[in-house]
Amino acid sequence: MNWKVNQTVFGSDEFAPKKPAEPRSLPFSFTGSGSEFFRIWIVNTLLTIVTLGIYSAWAKVRTMQYFYRSTQLDGATFDYHGKPQAILKGRAIVFGVAMVYQVLIGISPVVGGLLGLALTLVFPYLLVRSLRFRMANSSYRGLRFAFTGDDKGGFMVFLVWPMLTALSLLLLGPLAHQRFKQYQHNNTRFGTTPFAFDATAGAFYRVYLMTAGLTLLFLIAGAVIGSVGSLAHPVLAIVLGVITFYIALLLILPIFQAKMQNLIWNSTTLAPHRFQSNVSARKLFGIMIGNMVLTALTLGLYYPFARVRTARYRVASMTMLAASPLDEFVAGEQQQVGALGDATADWYDIDIAL
Repeated sequence: MNWKVNQTVFGSDEFAPKKPAEPRSLPFSFTGSGSEFFRIWIVNTLLTIVTLGIYSAWAKVRTMQYFYRSTQLDGATFDYHGKPQAILKGRAIVFGVAMVYQVLIGISPVVGGLLGLALTLVFPYLLVRSLRFRMANSSYRGLRFAFTGDDKGGFMVFLVWPMLTALSLLLLGPLAHQRFKQYQHNNTRFGTTPFAFDATAGAFYRVYLMTAGLTLLFLIAGAVIGSVGSLAHPVLAIVLGVITFYIALLLILPIFQAKMQNLIWNSTTLAPHRFQSNVSARKLFGIMIGNMVLTALTLGLYYPFARVRTARYRVASMTMLAASPLDEFVAGEQQQVGALGDATADWYDIDIAL
């Protein structure tokens, strides 16, 4: 009798292993409009011209804030807190160094070359600081992001891998790209929780090889079309070749961008949460064509509308697969950061990103 009771109890669903909860799909959305951004853009453009470029730092902050605050996830928006003075300082340094380099290269090519070499070695160090500035001034629900990549990793992805790519005649380009995204995502955190990136170099090579194959096909098609056109007139061959080149660019670029965004974000996680990207190359191509035509017809005035239109589609193609309620996750991170006193937050007052 007791055995039957125990069998009933331990065989019940109460003690059966529970299945993990299905992740909740939280789509990203972009709420900005072209008309709103047009007003910001036109003021930024006019004030930048009037101030001979000085206002460009404030223009960048206003633009960043608009796009951040127009991006929503689970009913909350992102925000950008960068100071224009820091951006202006970074641009002033870059401009000053460029002027000194031009003067020295004119006076002494040797001295100018040594300065150029020194700048090449320092450049990765400055780019790492720029990444830290960008993340430290980005937030979601009041909780800041951070970038913790070290200078050694930055030296590799910003200098060594590009040099190896050039020496290999671009054959190492996909591997260099994969190493950069790995360095960037694996060293970014939200509060105290790090992101992780698991895309392989092989996945990057597949995207690049597909792009290279399509490019080769269009080059062959362009050569054939040009040869046929040359039979009629040499000028016609040139015109047909140029048209084929631009058609190839318009077709290949959205394919590469769509494949790359999907690869990168489908390979990114934030602790138990995953991301999903479903950008369609066909839809992105339609957006690019429409933007190009309307921007040309309006002599550039459609540019802010085009930028918003592209951002809206790219953001709407993103989804966060939350393994737990996101508000609880953020609240927990805020408590953790508060307990640590945010001792690891490194604030920089310079940004060289243009």
